Amino acid sequence: MPFEELLKELREKTTEALAMGGPEKLAQRKAEGVLNARERIEYLVDPGSFIESGMFARGVRPEVRHKTPADGKVAGFARVDGREVGIVSNDFTVLGASSSVVNMKKIKHTKQVANRRGLPLVFLGESSGARMPDRMGASGRSIVAQDPAEYQRLRESPWVSALLGPCYGSSTWYAAMSDFVVMRKGAIMAIASPSVTSIAINKPIDPEELGGWKILTGVSGLVDLAVDSDEHALDAIRKFLSYMPGHHMEPPPEHPVPPGSAEACKKILSILPESRHQVYDVRKIIAAIADRDSCFELKARFGKAVATVLARLDGKSVGFIANNPMFKGGALDVDACNKVTGFLVLCDSFNVPVVFLVDVPGFLIGLEGEMRGAPGRVINWMNALTLVTVPRITVIMRKSYGQAYINMGGGKNADEVACWPTADLGFMDPAVSVNVLYGVKAEDDPERFERLKAEVERDTSAWALAELYEAQTVIDPRDTRDYLIRTLQVHRVRLRKGVGEHLLRNWPTSY
Repeated sequence: MPFEELLKELREKTTEALAMGGPEKLAQRKAEGVLNARERIEYLVDPGSFIESGMFARGVRPEVRHKTPADGKVAGFARVDGREVGIVSNDFTVLGASSSVVNMKKIKHTKQVANRRGLPLVFLGESSGARMPDRMGASGRSIVAQDPAEYQRLRESPWVSALLGPCYGSSTWYAAMSDFVVMRKGAIMAIASPSVTSIAINKPIDPEELGGWKILTGVSGLVDLAVDSDEHALDAIRKFLSYMPGHHMEPPPEHPVPPGSAEACKKILSILPESRHQVYDVRKIIAAIADRDSCFELKARFGKAVATVLARLDGKSVGFIANNPMFKGGALDVDACNKVTGFLVLCDSFNVPVVFLVDVPGFLIGLEGEMRGAPGRVINWMNALTLVTVPRITVIMRKSYGQAYINMGGGKNADEVACWPTADLGFMDPAVSVNVLYGVKAEDDPERFERLKAEVERDTSAWALAELYEAQTVIDPRDTRDYLIRTLQVHRVRLRKGVGEHLLRNWPTSY
């Protein structure tokens, strides 16, 4: 057959690339229950849809060229649920997926195509950092910073990252730039490895304490979700993308409404305690309002006084921001401020309407918050909120006190404001108000205290707000789902075909 030798060479080189770091390393990963870089792509994407870019790339240095199939990063394009995505999967079996001249060109190309053509971008991270000796000395400087937009995010399309092993260097940077980050428990993400960090600080350090899932999901908030396996992480990526448009110039996809989705909201009063001093889990309220089984919470272990949840109403993506009295009584701290600000940026950048569910006693006051710059975080939130151009609907369920009333979409910071009859619009708790305003305590003069407390409460009711037309309506809590669906139909961004103005598109990706 003509060209047989050339075609044979193609087959041989393809086999070499697919062999990755060799059978021993691949067998070791299998024994550990961890997928390899190509298996991760195969699991995530629609069957037969992956088209690889750079299969025959090799390390540029002669001494490593023979042992760098695909140069340690498998890149290309595929479909997830029928939609095109760009994807980079780090191959740790090849020199620890270390960053080199060639494989960074592959990442750059994949990013550029995704940004220009409107594709979500998926990073499957596991890497040892920069490749040495490539980046040592003056000559090493000539291969870095060759892309001045390498760390620029203008949110043309959603970016997601999975942390699936040791993640240093590029895996860390791209995770910090992503809109959604999922982590397999046991993986580590940090600027530098524990061994390098131990030398730098001159003391031993536990990898989990440096960058384990508990730190990243509960303390720094850089990771949205921690899961138990590679497969669970890839499932989470697929689910997150189901709420997102392919790019910022189209609305999110619509999904069929599961049967029975309207039933749970009719029982919502069984979730809300009659006494305002009793706590409840607001995530159950969200689940009762949203389409059945459509809730996907982000950063559940971080800033827990507020829940940020992607969900669907009538098959359409919605972002819920809801105070959660289960944690700190719902009082907002610095972490909660950062969490909400980032969520507003996500929703506005990708045309997802925002719903506030309000039960907030105010901002958490104290020395720790002030030392962490709480006033600046409160105003960051407000600045972001003023720049949001997707529909914003506020439902005041119970408390909405002080400055937090404004941050949680009170007044003209929402397109529509509705109250439940249980709404309380005081500056602070009525009992505290009586003490502050009149200097009267319950134990000193119970009769006068109760009289003054009743006066304060009467002025802060849902009806008082509605009379001033600061709330557009008062609704039965059981009608909240129907109210939100109908109101969002009114406020759909028709003139721009469901697309906002994206004034937050270059907001920082972390704080």
